[in-house]
Amino acid sequence: MTLTRKIEVFSSGCALCNETIDMVRRTADPSCEVIVRSMTDSRVLARAKELGIRCLPAIVIDGKLAGCQCPGIDEQTLRAAGVGRPSSAAA
Repeated sequence: MTLTRKIEVFSSGCALCNETIDMVRRTADPSCEVIVRSMTDSRVLARAKELGIRCLPAIVIDGKLAGCQCPGIDEQTLRAAGVGRPSSAAA
């Protein structure tokens, strides 16, 4: 059974954030749900604080902070976190 991997990109809307969003979308496969979270929303800001996000853009995969732009996140980091390959249910 294949599960959807939830990928959240926390963004300020700047060019670097947009570049990261594009990279995530290119890397993701059909089993990934990519959600862009705008830090101008107070609820998103509260969620970012809960997750320990200290800089933007930041990527959260299945509720866990995968990385942020300080020191950096790239396609290799996303792939190591499982983005771009289907999730499967635990046996």
